[in-house]
Amino acid sequence: MNIPADLKYTKEHEWIRLEGEVATVGITDFAQKELGDIVYVEVDTLDQTLDKDEVFGTVEAVKTVSDLFLPLAGEIVEFNDALESNPEAVNSDPYGQGWMIKIKVADVADFDTLLSADDYKNLVGA
Repeated sequence: MNIPADLKYTKEHEWIRLEGEVATVGITDFAQKELGDIVYVEVDTLDQTLDKDEVFGTVEAVKTVSDLFLPLAGEIVEFNDALESNPEAVNSDPYGQGWMIKIKVADVADFDTLLSADDYKNLVGA
């Protein structure tokens, strides 16, 4: 299981990479394996400001639909449009081409409250 050490994680299986005030968010390798083949990613919160843990979208797999939770409060500034025609990128490259959104983080200090790679490994039993 791929759990990059340079990212932070949530108990709901989202990952986040912070670059300045902007963070990239997606779902973890563990989450995509649990969901199975992803067929659709919906994010209808573009240009909205949401609180931490609010639902920012959904991911649809062959067998189920799952909510996506925002790891940190902030404004959704970008959606990965490539996922509209290639949602399977979430399965094949969850930390690269399968990223979902970018957010302008409300308080960068909150980044340190998220799970480290080691914490996330313990959570999923990796």
